[in-house]
Amino acid sequence: MRDHAPLMRRRAVLVGGLGVALGAACGCSNSGSNGAGSREGATAPTSPAPPGPAGAPTTTPLPTASATLPTATPWRPGPGEVQPDVKLRAVELIEALGTWGPGGQGPAAARERVAALGLPPQLADQAGPLLPADAEAVVEVIDAQYGGILADSASVLVVCRQWSATGSAVTAGGTTVDVRLTAASPRWTVTALHPADPGPAAPQLPALAGRVLAEPRIVLPPAAVADLRSGSVHDSVLQAMLTLAGPYSFQVSVVRSGHPLNVFGTDRPSDHPAGRAFDTWQIDGHAVVDPATPRDLVEGFMRAAAAAGSYNVGGPLLPAGGATANQFFTDDTHHDHVHAGFLS
Repeated sequence: MRDHAPLMRRRAVLVGGLGVALGAACGCSNSGSNGAGSREGATAPTSPAPPGPAGAPTTTPLPTASATLPTATPWRPGPGEVQPDVKLRAVELIEALGTWGPGGQGPAAARERVAALGLPPQLADQAGPLLPADAEAVVEVIDAQYGGILADSASVLVVCRQWSATGSAVTAGGTTVDVRLTAASPRWTVTALHPADPGPAAPQLPALAGRVLAEPRIVLPPAAVADLRSGSVHDSVLQAMLTLAGPYSFQVSVVRSGHPLNVFGTDRPSDHPAGRAFDTWQIDGHAVVDPATPRDLVEGFMRAAAAAGSYNVGGPLLPAGGATANQFFTDDTHHDHVHAGFLS
């Protein structure tokens, strides 16, 4: 995925009423374009087992009606993408749903924005946290990652921040939306939206989660922050993140919520909804999807994730070796991120 120089760059913090109370959780992996199932979430082994050009913004900012809110630049796919227009279709919908000026709030106006894209207006009814009651709002897409890509269907995980305002009161938040699409002409169409549902914050923040949230070399989007605060992410994931933050700085796209429940195109449960996986879209300032990103950087990160305890590491390349035959995998879904799954 790509970093497109978002405004107000910081680890997203949930503020006020917008928060990241999000809709329905979903799952990650996919199958390659040949229709074969992805290896993410594969059966556990029984034996020991700078913003890049990809996704660079265009020069036209998303509209905001006043100086109260930041101006966001639209996310656009860059080099290295598999089926780039599929991601663009999903992102355009999320940007349209979550951005409006005074008078544009409410379900009716949201349906009009969706219809203007040539998509079913009723999709606005599934937007959940993207439609706060505020007078104006703006969405900034951090990343768009495949949750799955097949010949005729796809899941695009749109990771975003959102600011909304009524008067001078600004609320900052964001979510991750699993956008489901099917092939159509002239462009793919969207069939469903599944916003993330991290759940409420735990009464007491787990110690390891607190350490990850405080680590400046790990950047988490709003839904992932809420996942950690909920206490639903396994210690193995959190410890691996901290271990990787020694040699690397990295940006996470998805942890638990906002990912498909099953490995896309299969009936196998994904490790993500169980809090036993995380995906990384940027390493040391380089987008994984960008062809200009050094392959040895990506391979090194994948090997480091395996050494940190991941039994199932996927990415845009296939490292040789591994503790088990299935420890590393690659497919079209994982050309844009590194997946690390854990047994517990």
